[in-house]
Amino acid sequence: MPKKQLVLDAFHNKPVERIPFGFWFHFAQEHEFTKGLEDPAIIQKNIAGHKKFFKDFNPDFVKLMSDGFFEYPNPILIHAKSAAELKQLKPIGPDHPWIIEQVKLVKELTDAFGSEVLTFYNIFAPATFFKLLFGDEGNKILADFIVEDKEAVTHALNVIAEDLATLSRKVITEGKADGIYLSVQNVQDLRITPEIYKEVVAPGELNVLAVANEVSENNILHICGYEGSRNDISLYVDYDAKVINWAVTIENISLKEGKELFGGKAVIGGFDNRATGLLYSGSKAEIEDFTEQLLNQAGKTGIILGADCTVPGDIKPERLDWARNTAARL
Repeated sequence: MPKKQLVLDAFHNKPVERIPFGFWFHFAQEHEFTKGLEDPAIIQKNIAGHKKFFKDFNPDFVKLMSDGFFEYPNPILIHAKSAAELKQLKPIGPDHPWIIEQVKLVKELTDAFGSEVLTFYNIFAPATFFKLLFGDEGNKILADFIVEDKEAVTHALNVIAEDLATLSRKVITEGKADGIYLSVQNVQDLRITPEIYKEVVAPGELNVLAVANEVSENNILHICGYEGSRNDISLYVDYDAKVINWAVTIENISLKEGKELFGGKAVIGGFDNRATGLLYSGSKAEIEDFTEQLLNQAGKTGIILGADCTVPGDIKPERLDWARNTAARL
């Protein structure tokens, strides 16, 4: 069966001849994640990394990484010292290089291998782009601003969402990606209750998904557990995504349990992505045994084998093959 059809069947909870398989990692260094517009070599590194990965690993689908574009380039947001300043925020618009260059990146990659596999472009949620601008203090500053002026922050996140909705539409319609991979995360601050999250943060995320869904029915929601961040994943049960991915290990919610929580939608994951996890450091026998147990528990319908999040860039490819081959044998 062609890989595109294999993955689409899994997305739609249809029987499959084998379990689809997808892992991803960054192709640029962390200090380069925000520098793509000022240094085109970073973008070329990202493109070359994708092409080599596709050739060497032969994945069932590809998450297209946005390395180089982690900084949302809105000067008012970048220099904001108070929540009140956020009321001045306006969209950067569809002709901004930050959007144009990402569409070019996606198009070059889909031209290279999009005829063979499905591709999904990574797009961070509005709140994540906000937090990324403030580094380690991002969650605290976002929470501070919300406490100071909820309306101003809601406005800012909705403005960012407008640009991300534009980006989502363009990477699908012009870049020829098959969908987006929307990365969301709870605000890691106890002051931001589920009620506040739904009021302030969720509307922008839902808008991005709604626009992506207008041009593709196959969009992925990633609930990010980066560096041990915890999430109340029940906040996202009504998000209209075709497939759900969350940090199974960190949240202690299995693929089977999560699939039930999300109303039977297809799910991606199962493996701890961290260097301390089995996939990176376990033996061949341990990885094979874990894969078998995972699929025996979760079943083989609407399941795509993957990880909680991005795997370390120096992971040995044969480790991924141990899991892939076991899944194929099962």
